[in-house]
This record gives sequence, C-alpha cells and structure tokens, in this order.
Amino acid sequence: MSSSQLLKMGFSPCPNDTFIFHALVHGRIRQNGFCLAVELHDVETLNRWAADEVFDVSKLSAYAWLKQQHRYRLLDSGAALGYGCGPLVVARPGFDARGLDGCRVAFPGRDTTAHLLFQLWSPHVCERVFVTYDSILEMLEKGQVDAGVIIHENRFTYAREGLRQVVDLGDWWERETGLPIPLGVVAVHTRVPPPLGDALESAVRESLNYARAFPQASLNYMQAHAQEMDKDVLRQHVAAYVNDFSLTLGPAGRKAIARLESMARERGLLA
Repeated sequence: MSSSQLLKMGFSPCPNDTFIFHALVHGRIRQNGFCLAVELHDVETLNRWAADEVFDVSKLSAYAWLKQQHRYRLLDSGAALGYGCGPLVVARPGFDARGLDGCRVAFPGRDTTAHLLFQLWSPHVCERVFVTYDSILEMLEKGQVDAGVIIHENRFTYAREGLRQVVDLGDWWERETGLPIPLGVVAVHTRVPPPLGDALESAVRESLNYARAFPQASLNYMQAHAQEMDKDVLRQHVAAYVNDFSLTLGPAGRKAIARLESMARERGLLA
C-alpha cells in the first residue's frame, strides 16, 4: 500500500454536507495516509451508486446504507441525525391526508430515508413518483402530483410557495421512538483498510470542528452548490442538520439507526 492512498469520495451539494466537508476537501485538514477525489451528487444518485460500489467513501441516506451495509462500514462522524429536522409531507391547501389512497406522491428518491419513513407512517397505497428533491415543489405548483415529501432546503421554503404541511415525519418518528431521526450517514467501503477508515473518520470530525470554529469560511462553498442562496436559509439548514450527532453518533444515534432497521424489517421494507 502506498503512503497516500487515493480514495474516491461522494457527498451531496446540500449545505450541511458542504459545511461539514469544506475544510477537508480544501486542504484545511491534514489527510493522513489518504488523498481524496471528490464528487458532489444528489443524495439519491449517491444511494444508487452505492449498489454499484462507485465510491470508496460516500454520504448515503440511512435507508440506503441499511441496504448496503454488507458493502459499506458506518463512520461515526459526518452523519445527519437530530430532532425537529425530519422530512415533511406537503400539499396544496385543501388536501386531506385521509385521501392518500390513489394519490400521486413525489419522493426525493426510492432509497431515501424520507421514502422509508413515509412507508412506515402511512398504510395507504399511493402512486409514487421518484424525482430529485429540488423538483418536488415545482411539481406541486404545476399540479403534477397531489403531495410531496420534501427534504433539505425545501423544508424551510415550502410555505412561501403557498403549500401547507400535511405531516411532519420527523415528529411522527420522535413520538413513536423517542429517538433522533437518522437521515443520512457517511460510510466507507469494506475494500478500504480499517486504519484508513479510522483516519478518514477523524478527518471528517476535524473538518466539522473547523467549520464550527470558522463558520464564514465555508459560506462561498455552500452558496456555490446550494439550491437556495439565501444566507438565512443556509444557516437554518446547517442548524437543523449539523449537530453533535454529526461529530459522533454516540449511543443514541446508533440506537436510532438500529431502531429504523428493525422497523423496516418488521414491515418487510428491507430484504
């Protein structure tokens, strides 16, 4: 093995990821024993490519990681877990959640945690449309779908589009389990030697600590990739999705992921 192994890394362009990884990918954090080739993609693209083993290390939806855990080890740092930050089901005014049967609902990807939570929450049979997260509000505005499950920046902007919340899936999860909601995780492929995985885990943690100490340093990087440019929305996004669980999953974070897995298996939503 060479003294510096090239690792191909993928994460999303969403503000929580660009905030966390900015220092790491811009040379502010030492890369011990590895160097990174970084690509930014929509989370569902990352989820799909996990099955093809495209990346050595990748941000994934928790649901996608549960499906691919035989290929990828969970890192303790870089995750998106927390309280009050779950996906929202939204619709135009007048929509009745009791009428989900037969409705057309947009999801930000088949393997997203948002899709899994909706399936756990709702027994209704609906027509499911899987699209990129940033197209859902427009589809609702045009009447192409009856309801949509929104994540990321859209969580903070849907109301100004004249939409209303049908249910907060994060709130539902918290009432059901009392645990933080596990949305996204960082995982390293089993082909990567464990010592390098450990070094990467430490580097991600250092990168987040740097971002917290110098929050303005990552702003341009965040704005360059975000769908929503408003600085207040970016700050809300980071405040919602980046927290102490991003530094370390801890017992509560790992328990939340295990509970999500057990609920999914009970419902036949994991093979």
